[in-house]
Amino acid sequence: MTLAAPAILLTAAVTLLAVLILLAFAMGVSRTRRKVNIPPPAMMGAPELERVLRIHGNTVEQIVIFLPVLWLAALYFQGWVPPILGLIWCLGRIVYAVGYSKGADARLPGFALTMLPTLILVVLAIIGIVRAWSVSA
Repeated sequence: MTLAAPAILLTAAVTLLAVLILLAFAMGVSRTRRKVNIPPPAMMGAPELERVLRIHGNTVEQIVIFLPVLWLAALYFQGWVPPILGLIWCLGRIVYAVGYSKGADARLPGFALTMLPTLILVVLAIIGIVRAWSVSA
């Protein structure tokens, strides 16, 4: 496997997409602060601001878990499954943001589209690492 392998390149592109989604959510917080006229460090005062803060904050919480397991699965399990799961994760974050913008209950489908791929990536990373360990032992 090389860093130029198609599945690794797609994993890199998915990583960049996830970072761009997080950046867009951060910019959404800034835009909403200006719109509702609530400057930092205030975190409350307008439900619209509180929702975009939670969208951004939850995405930060999720990306900290997602990126390491994406790369562990991509490197040790290999193949197309890890980056495809990464794309589903990115879609889930967008669905989460759109849903949460409408109301707290509407965030659940996007949350599921985020957690399920993450959990599968954890399992794939474990399988891949155990296989690699078994071969080297």
